[in-house]
Amino acid sequence: MPDHILFSVENQVARIVLNRPQVFNSMHHAMRQEILAALETCKNDPAIRAVYLTGTGKAFCAGEDLQEVTDPNGPSLNEIISTGYNPIVLSIRNLEKPVVCAVNGVAAGAGANIALACDITVATASASFTQAFSKIGLIPDSGGTWTLPRLVGLQRATALMMLSDKIPASEASAMGMIWKTFPDETFAEDSLKIAETLAQMPTQGLGLTKRALNRAFSHDFAAQLTVEDELQTAAGKTNDYKEGVSAFLEKRKPNFTGN
Repeated sequence: MPDHILFSVENQVARIVLNRPQVFNSMHHAMRQEILAALETCKNDPAIRAVYLTGTGKAFCAGEDLQEVTDPNGPSLNEIISTGYNPIVLSIRNLEKPVVCAVNGVAAGAGANIALACDITVATASASFTQAFSKIGLIPDSGGTWTLPRLVGLQRATALMMLSDKIPASEASAMGMIWKTFPDETFAEDSLKIAETLAQMPTQGLGLTKRALNRAFSHDFAAQLTVEDELQTAAGKTNDYKEGVSAFLEKRKPNFTGN
């Protein structure tokens, strides 16, 4: 059993809960490896059709545990990034199942950028986001320099990264950094409902949509049309496509199985 995260599966949703509340869910090597193992389980288990990532306590994730980087016998920054943060965000992006991130409190540094790598990111009204890296002389990692400008534009991303301002969840939503916020009182229920809804949808179609979006950032328009043609052909061969068309014609609710 993992020691630094909670992992469970219910209603075809895998819940990955960061569980070091005493240090605001800051990450060290063991925790990062447990997250990677959980994501690998999500990838390989066909019974899992959506992923819900959140944290315990007052924070979602405060980023890197600075006790690790200041330990003279600890790993180097290069090792921390190459064996931990980069594999985590790549696993999230390459997982062809929807990943919902429910930011339950502060998301700082790598914690913020892991949240932004997810497919649908929501936050409780009292949450906040900060890049934080510039305050200790580092650059944003965990894909932040790629993700954030695409979400909010170059000027905003530059200011957020250089100034390391703390951005309230409502402002993050307004600028397109995240999808939406929910009241603190109903946040857990409202955010989990998104993942549970996605878990009942055509899993392969959602995964192919994610693959198309991943490719879009490196293609011109004509090349992306070719990608859409290829992936639409693949989607059209799924059982869920057949079920969706039949349900539409029969005026009933579809029963998607993820196949």
